[in-house]
Amino acid sequence: MILRRKIDRHHTDCLKYDAAEKVFGTADVIPLWVADMDIPAPLPVRLALMKRILHPVYGYSIHNECFFRSIKKWMAEQFDYHIEKEWITCTPGIVPALNIAVMSLTQPGDEVVIQPPVYPPFFKAVTDHGRTLVTNPLKEEHGHYTMDLADLKQKISGRTKLLILCNPHNPVGRVFTREELSGLAEICLENNIIIISDEIHGDIVYPPHRHTPLASISKEFSDQTISCMAPSKTFNIAGFATSEIIIENEAIRNKFRYITETLHICNGNILGDTALIASYKHGKPWLKRTLKFLQGNIDFVISYAREHIPSLHITAPESTFLLWLDCRAWGMDQKALNTFFIEEAGLGLNDGASFGECGKGFMRMNIGTCRRTLKKAMKQLKDAVDRKL
Repeated sequence: MILRRKIDRHHTDCLKYDAAEKVFGTADVIPLWVADMDIPAPLPVRLALMKRILHPVYGYSIHNECFFRSIKKWMAEQFDYHIEKEWITCTPGIVPALNIAVMSLTQPGDEVVIQPPVYPPFFKAVTDHGRTLVTNPLKEEHGHYTMDLADLKQKISGRTKLLILCNPHNPVGRVFTREELSGLAEICLENNIIIISDEIHGDIVYPPHRHTPLASISKEFSDQTISCMAPSKTFNIAGFATSEIIIENEAIRNKFRYITETLHICNGNILGDTALIASYKHGKPWLKRTLKFLQGNIDFVISYAREHIPSLHITAPESTFLLWLDCRAWGMDQKALNTFFIEEAGLGLNDGASFGECGKGFMRMNIGTCRRTLKKAMKQLKDAVDRKL
């Protein structure tokens, strides 16, 4: 069992728990929002960190050869994606990488495409830097989402420079197929649009689905792609703020690195590198067990909703530990929906509207916690629905 008992994360400067009162206006909620898990990191990772901590000096560090080898080996074994050391740049997270890419590859007024409903920082990575946001919403049919490439073609202009892709997709849980990705990339190639591909959830994929890094499909696609990856979601080590950004195209890579170097954020940190190496070298058995645990949690929540809350619609995700709850049948506006979850159900979830206009009527739920917590949460939601709807 990957999580035998609930781990108390309160008073550990934990965003999910210790910021709940600030975010939801009350501490009396079960926090099922920010996307990290309540699961202990792999034992080999914890042992590697303790060993490094025993050395009493924590000065400036470099990325050693083992750091690059472990990334290359993981990419080859997990995805049949073969990369070179020179293509790898380290950033303190993928959100910083999205912003760096926008800053380095566009000018104010240039257009950047995103595909909502999508991870909220995508919006700000564009608008915070004076770039023009273009939305290419996903198409939804009975809970299944696909890319609308016809809409994308219509919205591209001479000022469109970048497209930010989320694959696997947060929050809808899609793992886009090789054919879907190729269709998107061909359009971007024809229009000289660089793709920033956020693939942070690429390891958390449920059978029979398989993640395909966009850049692994062809040399042409790789030349037009910035691949953003990390062990943070996979091994629950997001607090170490260490991500690998893979860019084959030297001209694009140099522009990206110029920003990381001028901001002095390219060196990483001692413990982040230690955690990454140990995760990629020794974490695969732990990941296999964790995926089974998460699949069991997904099955439980969906089964419970079907039996006890049939007006709540949930499509099983192909990836991530996040569920996209379709609450539209309840007929609430978004403010009322958020209030209902917080005040009536006692649950702290992510507001669907924060993922874009097409997220209204939805909420995002994190199931990366112990089963006992999920049982309590679903019972509270059922009781609230029975009382109010």
